[in-house]
Amino acid sequence: MRDSRDASCRLLAVALSGLVAAAPLLAQQTDSSAARKQRTDSAASTTLRAVQVRGRADNLIGIASSASQGRIGRADLRLRPLQREGEILEAVPGMILTQHSGDGKANQMVVRGFNLDHGTDFQTRLESMPLNLPTHGHGHGYTYLNPLIPEFVDHLEYKLGPMYAELGDFGSAGGATLHLTRSLLKPVALLESGAFGFRRAVLGAGASTRRNQFIVGGEAKQYDGPWEQPQRLGKFSGLARWTYTGQRDEISVLALGYANKWNATDQIPARAFASGAIGRFGQVDPTLGGDASRNSLSLSWTRTQRRGKLAIDAFVVRHDLNLFSNFTYFLDNAGRGDQINQTDRRTIGGVNLELTRVGIVSGVAHALRTGVQLRGDDIAVGLYRSDRRVRGDTVRRDNIRQGSAGAYASLESHWSPRVRTVLGVRQDWYDFHVQSNDSRNSGTRLATIGSPKASLVFSPVSGTELYLGGGLGFHSNDARGTTIRFDPVSGDPATPVNPLVRSRAAELGLRTSRGEWLRTTASLWALNLDSELLFVGDAGTTEALGGTHRVGVTMANFVKPVSTLSLDTDVSFTRARFADVGRDADRIPGALERVITAGATWEPRRGVHAVARVRHFGSSALTEDNRVRGTPTTLLNLSVGGTIRGTRLTASMLNASNARSSDVQYFYASRLAGESGAGVADVHFHPVEPRMLRVGLSRGF
Repeated sequence: MRDSRDASCRLLAVALSGLVAAAPLLAQQTDSSAARKQRTDSAASTTLRAVQVRGRADNLIGIASSASQGRIGRADLRLRPLQREGEILEAVPGMILTQHSGDGKANQMVVRGFNLDHGTDFQTRLESMPLNLPTHGHGHGYTYLNPLIPEFVDHLEYKLGPMYAELGDFGSAGGATLHLTRSLLKPVALLESGAFGFRRAVLGAGASTRRNQFIVGGEAKQYDGPWEQPQRLGKFSGLARWTYTGQRDEISVLALGYANKWNATDQIPARAFASGAIGRFGQVDPTLGGDASRNSLSLSWTRTQRRGKLAIDAFVVRHDLNLFSNFTYFLDNAGRGDQINQTDRRTIGGVNLELTRVGIVSGVAHALRTGVQLRGDDIAVGLYRSDRRVRGDTVRRDNIRQGSAGAYASLESHWSPRVRTVLGVRQDWYDFHVQSNDSRNSGTRLATIGSPKASLVFSPVSGTELYLGGGLGFHSNDARGTTIRFDPVSGDPATPVNPLVRSRAAELGLRTSRGEWLRTTASLWALNLDSELLFVGDAGTTEALGGTHRVGVTMANFVKPVSTLSLDTDVSFTRARFADVGRDADRIPGALERVITAGATWEPRRGVHAVARVRHFGSSALTEDNRVRGTPTTLLNLSVGGTIRGTRLTASMLNASNARSSDVQYFYASRLAGESGAGVADVHFHPVEPRMLRVGLSRGF
């Protein structure tokens, strides 16, 4: 064990020394001509300036390295009617977030033909802090968005695909970073009420001096939902932030807190609903639920110089989850039932460093970014059998120390006013140490992987760019899967999974911007994943899935025909298949083939608005042979609002057409009381919630 740690330290030392050595490389500058100086200043301005993110109206020509990256600002986010906090990520083109259980649990996520479960293969960050939780008690990559207070989100940045050097683990399908506000000019307050016991209050206040900004805020939320077993969700979130802005330095300290309890509303078998045994909003097991908490403290420091910028982020996070689920009802135990209890308690610590330098080399303007990302998780996870939330036998219990180090470099070169390139490389190191209650499944694994990236950008005419890019990415696997030797239930031999799994991607893209009124992107992309073999937290063992390949087209459009009206439409079509299997069994269950989102926002004057948004995802295969397919879902959300004497009144109608669709659909075997011991293979679905009205009063937002 000591040798493996020494090896990790040596590898990390090499990465750090490489970063230090490479950083000054482009600090040199020769002002031999005005043209060279102009290109240098242009590169510096593009790379180093503090950009005020307004929203989709932002012009990313000359900034973006692909057609699949963008920014969504507060102006676009603040009027979106949301049912759940996580739906804020649906601003990312082609992305859908749903729920198959109580609103305290992480969302189901789908993008680019990936059924991400709760987040695997899509890297999500809140400021500098990673939200994906590796080796999680419920599912690897578990991404918890429920602590968010949407009103305090300033903007989000997204990058689809693995072509970006700063994206490491979980980034094969891309990533997004959520940024919170750093100042409040005046106190803010929001009170909301709606159908099915919905109550919500948000408060915030700020103070400022010449160089300091202070904000505090909080949210309390209750919700029963339409379920026969009331959800009784009780959420509390809070934040406090101090930001110092100097001539060259900006320092920010952010503290976040969150706690939640709920009754779960898991998916139900279609046969039980069809027979009338349970209602559409009923439950087979009404004793499910959970509680969760997340507390964090982060520090960010940025120093800007004329030809460079240094950013350092440090964070510590405490996450706790206690979850009770039952997906197969009485399949494994006809008497007590199949309820399970999953627990995850961890402390996360990490540091991110990034240094940017710009300059002239041989008459060409370059910008070099080098970075190091360090993370360590101290994890205690457990899987237990339970009955009516009373814990029983232990299936598996583990203490895990998981560390990672990633070093990257990205070189952007402006060869001419029409041509630039971005070359990147990344190296990652992992150390998994597992102590299991069954010593045969304990062990240590070390792994490393390198990931080159490249993009060519060509501007044929002003306001238009063409992109050709590609790169290698990866995702890690659950640490327990890397050391497993025996199935904890059957005792049969089990095969360990590869610690790191390679992905490969290529993309051809187009971006067009016209004045302030048009932003359009289109991308044709392909992505291969070597293996989707994974560790299943619900069973405590591995599930064999082969390699996959995905191809697709994604288009994102923003139009502002007049100053008071903005329109947006995002369309994504995907073909996802298992590799090296027959065409009669190559479908990837749950991989959405079509996602369309569209919206219209009308603001005739300040304080008055009307919004309509449509969210659609099409039919998809639920089985590998495509014989069972899910049904499509289309939802319409509406919102109107106006301001009188500083108080805004908003009314939102969610699922305005009262569609009887499904949030998620699965096909697997389960057993209801009285059915045969082998169970019944059936569609299991979680219904979308019915039409509901929510009304809010706010000041300051």
